Formats: sequence, C-alpha cells, structure tokens
Amino acid sequence: MQFDFKQEKKKSFWKKEIPFIWAILGVVVLSVILVFLTKFYAAKIPTKIPTVVIPHRIKKPPAEPIKPRYIPMPFTMETLKKKGCVADGFLSEYAGNTESMVKLINRSECQYLHRALETWLMPPDFDKAEEIMLKIKKPGMVFGMFIAEAIKRNEEYYYPQEDRNFDFSAMCRKGSDNIWGEHTCKPNFEKKEYRKYIRYITQKAMDTGIQSFLFGQVYFQDESDLEKSELPKIIQEMRAYAKELGIQIVVGAQTGYITDDDYLENFDYIEGGVGMDSAGNIEDGPCLSWRSGCWALLWNERFQSRAKNVFLNLDWSGIQSDDMSRFARMDKKTREKTLKNLYQYFTSRNMGFMMPMLAPLYKVNNGCYGPKKRFYSPDNKYLCQDENAIKAIMQGQ
Repeated sequence: MQFDFKQEKKKSFWKKEIPFIWAILGVVVLSVILVFLTKFYAAKIPTKIPTVVIPHRIKKPPAEPIKPRYIPMPFTMETLKKKGCVADGFLSEYAGNTESMVKLINRSECQYLHRALETWLMPPDFDKAEEIMLKIKKPGMVFGMFIAEAIKRNEEYYYPQEDRNFDFSAMCRKGSDNIWGEHTCKPNFEKKEYRKYIRYITQKAMDTGIQSFLFGQVYFQDESDLEKSELPKIIQEMRAYAKELGIQIVVGAQTGYITDDDYLENFDYIEGGVGMDSAGNIEDGPCLSWRSGCWALLWNERFQSRAKNVFLNLDWSGIQSDDMSRFARMDKKTREKTLKNLYQYFTSRNMGFMMPMLAPLYKVNNGCYGPKKRFYSPDNKYLCQDENAIKAIMQGQ
C-alpha cells in the first residue's frame, strides 16, 4: 500500500523566535564580560613609554678617610706620681725634635707627659697635637696641657662658636702690658673673653684626648681676693664636660705660696719646682732662701699638708740659677745621683716627681743640652745621655 504524505520541514535554530527577556539578559551578560576583559587587558598595557637607557660609568667621589682618634684611658694618681715625665711643648713641637721625642717616649718608662701641650704666648694647635699623640704606641698614656699665664694681645685664633677671632687684648690684666715681651700680657680669669678662651681650648683638648690640665701661676691670673675668683666655676665646667664625654681628667695649678684651704680644694694637684743647689741638695724651709719673696717649696709641710697631691719637677724659668739649668751643668754622675735621690725622696713621701724629657735651658748655659742649646733632652743621641739612668731609676733599680 503506498502512502502519500507531505514531510514537514524543521525550522533553523537561528530562525527561532527568542523571548524578549532572554535577549535582555544576554546583552547584560555580554556587557559585563566586555567590561571585565577591557579592564583586565588595560592593566597590562604600559602607561609610560620606556626610555632607552644608555649604559655609562658613574664616577663616585672618593670616600672620606676615617680619621683615627686618640682614645684616653682611665689612670691612677699613683701612675702620674711615679711614671710622670716633663715633656714641655712636645705636642707643640717646641724643640723641633718631634720624631726623636716620639722614639724616646716609646722606649721610656713614662706614662704621663706633663705639660706636653703648651699655650705660652701661643694658642694650641689640636690637629698637630693629636697627630703626634697617635704616634705614641704605649697604651694608657696620659697627656698634659699647660694653661699659661702669658698671652699675646695681637694673636689670631678662630672662635667657631661665635664665628670670629678671639680678642686677646680683652683678656689682659690691667697693668700687665708687655710683661713677657712685646705685645704680651697676663690674662685674667675675671675677663669674660678669657673665660671663653679657656672653655674653648680645654673642651677641644678633652675632645683630643688630653686628661691633665695645669694652670700656670694662678696668682698672676686670679684675683687677690680668692673668694671672688672665677676659677672654681671654670674648673666645675671642665669637670662637667669631662663627665659628659665619659673621660677621666685631673686639674692642677702652680699655686705658689697660697695656703687658702678652700681655694686649694679645687685642684687635684699643685705643682712646682724642687729648688735645689748646684749639687742637687734641697732646703728644709717653706721658701727658697736665695730668691726674693716666697718662692714656695711645695713639698714643705706648710703647703703639702693642704693639697690633695703635690707634683714636683726640675723647674725652669730661663735664668741661670733655675733647677734645669743647674742640672744640665752637672757632670753625668752627679745628674744621675740627683735624679735618683729626688725621685726616691719624693715618691716615698707620696708626692710625684716628674723626670725631665724635654725642658728649656738658660740661653748661654754652658752645660749639656739636647737638640738645641736652649733645650734639655736625656736622649742618648744628644750630649747629656741620661736616658738609661732615668729608665733604671723609674724601674726601681
């Protein structure tokens, strides 16, 4: 049997009618996808056009060298008394034999260099001083500074705190003009400019590593009425600055005939000359008999009993009869005997005796001398050759 029918054709998917709501949802979904893709790929597109870097060598400035510093160490008063040596102006290059002095000190028994940095008529050069200090290879060396009773009115010395030079004329005691030679005077603690100068140089000295400070002939620098003295305040400031730095210092003075207990209490030590004759003998009175006024013998009970400590040395004042000039005119055997007697006598009585390493002499002394006729040195390379004797004495031989 044959069937005859009409086969119905199927409609294509793309020709089907789509509900309106679906169309709307499709548009929304496509829009969200399009926005997401736009942001995603936009983030990956660089916003800046990369610059072309041409390689080249950069020349860097040389690094500043680290400046070595002298590190001060703790010490005892016993060390200063028994291992102290006069090295007057060593750090100021007084005698011009600095390299020889460095070698001499390095092989000596000295642990304290008394008056190593000078200020007599000349402000201190701390850069030079520290350069020399660093050449001493003995641990725990103590360096001393002398704060002189003599300045020059026309000296130029920069004061960085006030961006100017110090006015040395404003430091002078009235009536002391030309006392030490042309343009010189005695400074006065009462003068504000002098106190500024002392504050500056003592703080710079401590920064440099100096630990012992000696005021020269304070009766020239201070008021006759010691109750009005500015010096106690100056010393208090010095001690406060040392405490701030964390270093140990001692402060001394050439107090001469002063016996005021309250005034002497300010100092860790008082210092003066032996006052000996041409054979090395000392007297037993409080004042040197052959000098006018009272040239005080500080080891005498009148003065020694009032002081915390007493330091003694062969004094020099540029005259033919001073200790150093007498000593240099002795023969070698007498010099050795004199040093041994003085060292043992004073140190056994709890006083210090400073052995001579560098000290001025009378200009026409006619005795032995060191690098120049005006300076004594025990160095074996010069005429006196007391180096071995001094070393043996300090070693207790």
